[in-house]
Formats: sequence, C-alpha cells, structure tokens
Amino acid sequence: MISTSELKKKYIEFFQEHGHKVIKSASLIPENDPSALFVMAGMQPLAPFLAGEPHPEGPRLCSIQKCIRTVDIDDVGDLWHLSFFEMIGNWSLGDYFKDEAIKMSFEFLTKRLGIPVERLSVTCFAGDGDAPRDDESANAWERLGMPKSRIHFLGKQDNWWGPVGQTGPCGPDTEMFYHVQDVQEKNTEDFLRLSSSGSFCEIWNDVLMQYNKTKDGRFESLAQKNVDTGMGVERTIAALNGFDSVYECDTLAPILDKVLSLSKPGIERTNRSARIITDHIRAAVMILGEDKHIAPSNVEQGYILRRFIRRSIRHARMLGIAGKFCSAVAKVAVDVMSDSYPELERNRGYIFAELEKEEDRFSAALENGTMRLESMLNHLEGSGQKELSAKDAFDLFQTFGFPLEMTVEMCKEKGFRVDQSGFDALMKEHQELSRKGAEQKFKGGLADNSIETTKLHTATHLLNEALRRVVDPSIHQMGSNITAERLRFDFNYDKKLTDDQIKKVEEWVNNVIKAGADVSFRTMSVDEAKKLGAQGVFEERYERTVKVYTIAKGSTIYSIEICGGPHVKNTRELGRFRITKQEAVAAGIRRIKAVVE
Repeated sequence: MISTSELKKKYIEFFQEHGHKVIKSASLIPENDPSALFVMAGMQPLAPFLAGEPHPEGPRLCSIQKCIRTVDIDDVGDLWHLSFFEMIGNWSLGDYFKDEAIKMSFEFLTKRLGIPVERLSVTCFAGDGDAPRDDESANAWERLGMPKSRIHFLGKQDNWWGPVGQTGPCGPDTEMFYHVQDVQEKNTEDFLRLSSSGSFCEIWNDVLMQYNKTKDGRFESLAQKNVDTGMGVERTIAALNGFDSVYECDTLAPILDKVLSLSKPGIERTNRSARIITDHIRAAVMILGEDKHIAPSNVEQGYILRRFIRRSIRHARMLGIAGKFCSAVAKVAVDVMSDSYPELERNRGYIFAELEKEEDRFSAALENGTMRLESMLNHLEGSGQKELSAKDAFDLFQTFGFPLEMTVEMCKEKGFRVDQSGFDALMKEHQELSRKGAEQKFKGGLADNSIETTKLHTATHLLNEALRRVVDPSIHQMGSNITAERLRFDFNYDKKLTDDQIKKVEEWVNNVIKAGADVSFRTMSVDEAKKLGAQGVFEERYERTVKVYTIAKGSTIYSIEICGGPHVKNTRELGRFRITKQEAVAAGIRRIKAVVE
C-alpha cells in the first residue's frame, strides 16, 4: 500500500534529483486570469512562463497543485471523477523536450513506483492536417521497452492540448494508462473498449507544447518548446493500491466513512449520493479554506461553492441524513487535508460558519419547495390526474433544488407518478447549456441561466413596471434580448424619454432593489393569470399552464408577470440598475438598454 503523502514525497524527490525546483501550490482562485473561476491544472498559474517569461526558479519546475474542475460535475460519484483533486506536475520551460520527459515519466512509474511495464499502456497523437503523427513520442516509448501493441495513436480529441482560446501555444500529448485489471489489449480498438469499461485508468499526461496556432489558423513551430505534465494524485493512489474507486484513497475514505455514519442503515460505500457528498464537501472546504474568504453567493466562485453545498444537502436527504451535517463532514475533511494545506486550519472557524449559514438558507428553500410540490399534487388530484409533468418536476429542481429522486419519492408516497423520461430530456438540455459555460465567467444568453442573465432578466420585470408607473400605464413589452453583459427591452411608446423620465425610471427600479423585495412564482392557468392582472407578452405562445412571477415586499406588490425565465430570489441580489441607452427601433416602438452593477 502507498499513501498519498508517500506518493507526493516520492514524486518531489525524484524530480528534485533531476534538477527541478519545487514551487508551492497556487491559490485555487486564479490571479490576474479572468478566463476561469478556479485553477483547474498545475500549468494554469505558470501561463506567463510557458509563454516565454523567465521563471525565477529556473526552467525546471515541479509542484503539487490543488485544483477545482466542474466540467465533469455530472460524472462525480462514479469510480474516478472528482471536483477537487490534487495534481502533481513537472515542467520544462524551453529546456528538455519529448525524449527526456517521456524517459523520466517511464522511470518514475516503473522504478520509483514499481509498476511492471506490462501493466502500462500509452497513447500518442495520430496526426491530422494541422500537425504530423507524433512518431517521436512513440519511438521514445518503444526504446524504453513499451511494446508496439500498447502504443496507441488517437486524434485531437484525446491527444492534443490547446490553445487556450483561438490562438497561442498548443501541441500533442502522450498519456499513460495503468491496467487496473489484468488484461492486455490486442490493438487500439481493443484498448478503447477496455478503457471505456474501466479496465484502464489514465494516471499521467505529458503535454508537449511545440506549436503556436496563429490567427489565420496555421500551426507554427514554437521558439520555446515546453513540457507540462500532470498526474492526478487520487487516481494514481487508487490504481496503485488496487482500489475500486478514488473514494477509497486515504484523503477521501475518512470523509466517506463520516457520511455513511450519518446515513440511514444499509447505505453501501458505492452509493453515488454518499460519494457526491464526500467530493462536494471536500471541495467546499478547500474553497472556503482560501485566505480570500470566498463565501456562498450567486456570482462567480461563490456560485460554484453554493452549488457544491446545496447539491450535498439534496443528496443527504436521499440518504436519510437529518438536520445539519455539513460541519461534521467538513471537520473530517479539514483534519485530513490540513497537513498539506495549513490555510484550512487557519480558516477552520470561517469554514464551519459559512457551511451552517448556507444549510439554513437551503433548508428554507427545500421547505418552500415541499409546499409547492404539495400544491401541485393537490391541483392534479382535483383534476383527476395522477402524473406530475416533466416541466413541473424540472421547475422544482431549478427553483428549489429538488432532485428527481426526491420528487419521485414524495409523489409515490401520495399515489402519484412523475414523467421521468421527459425530466431526463429537460435535464440533458440543461446540462448541455451549463457545460458550455463551465469554468468560465458565465458568458452567454438567457438560455444558459447564468447569474448575470438571471439578474438582468429579473431587472427587466422591474423596468417593465417602472415604465408603466413613471411614463405611461399603457406601456407593455414588445420584446427583449438579454446577454450576460446587458438587457435590451423593447416597448410601445412614440416619443423619446426625457432625461427626467430616465432618471425617475432608474430611481424606481433601484428603490425596489434596495427594498429587498422577494421574487416568487405560482403556476396557474392563463385565465387565472389574467384575473390577477399579470403582465404578459406573446400570449398565443403560452402553454395552458404558466408561471406567474411576483415581486413583492410584504403586502406591497411591485410586479406580477407571466414568465418562464430565470430569476433571483430577492431584488437585493441585483446591485445598481442603470440605463445606458435609449433608441427608436420602429414606428411607435422604443428600445432601452440597461445594466446592473
């Protein structure tokens, strides 16, 4: 058996012996990098040096970097995927290249870790119109004793890195796979089949940056060729020790043990919900443990943090975990990880306090969601129906965080069924939209449900109402367009708004924001919505049942509107509203553009 600390020690010592200087793990929060919310790989903090800037420690470096990655969040809970993980890496900044990098990788795996050659397979870039097949790497592996039958050539999707963006450094990579099961592939097709079945586990990747992609799409040879390698600590520990999954590693198993001890009897270690809680609470602890004191919120890093915590709470309900539990699990995570990351001990009190606050907030949301589901079921019963629609089940998921399993269970208890296949289709569409913006600054249109578009969408409701109250009660929405940067609102009016009118519209909206009005919705028929006086647009497109959003503070109602888009929970989340432009777009139609800051 090899422990996590032993693996990291062996790695660092090996590369120190080969002339590498050890650099500390960077913060999870990127410095001067607006393109990502978290550090996702060891190379990320080294980007300026990979681009040619000299590193103060020299051209050979190694580190153990803490990473957060949410692109694969829907896969967390399987054998290998994690949100937080540790990445061991070594770099050559214009020093050694393919032959020496591969030689050191092979030597570390076979000599220092004692992995038999017959338990390893490798992949190399197959070549395409942009770059030739990477025979250099393949030949280097073959010279070290790797049989040709276990050297596989794959395309860009599998064996190419970069560039980050449209232009910049990029190149082929060569990946190393450990044979988790005692099998041998006969050819590449066989390798791919066995790999997808879990027989192989990728444990190391050598990225070989030798090209620069230009603006016109050409791939030119780089003046400074770099090597960037990465070895996932948890995957390597699991593979070397013969574990069935990463959740049996010594940095995860104690956390999983705690989760199981709090769960109802009979929950197995392979339970997906238990694994998700284990992963997500550890990830939340690592984010909260940063000295920058990131807190759960609806923006940027805080949004991802909130997602980890609330997802954990939802899955805890499925395991029968009653009451607050996050701090109890987090305590184990802090104890396990603080030897390597002392900032966790420094921020221990902050970690627990923020977890408990978020549990309180989300518990209230779940309580409201339960009431909403009961109302839906009462409506179904009154109409003689026995199936909750996919749309209603998905609304419960989006608005209150109800997972399908919880909705199905509660419906079953009351004799109802759920359109699960329809829900799955809606979820798949939602995941595709989310995946496109993962790890980025939430850019995109309304469909991606980002926090920026959500804020602006809610602000549009207030603008709509403000125009009626300040300018003309006959004004109504003629159309809107929302991006992550601004809202665009078209309305019927035949004159340019005066500066005084603009000022008063802004003041009305900002006063509602300052008031801290709650945003809530009810599902009802179109006729019921009309009786309530709800504003609406393009009514012929509405389904029989609609969502009506109300923005109100106590008995004071600011807005009632038919809508299917995303909304904040309270107007205080919006910030300051400001109109940036007005213009005419057609006869009798004006357009306003606005932002929230």
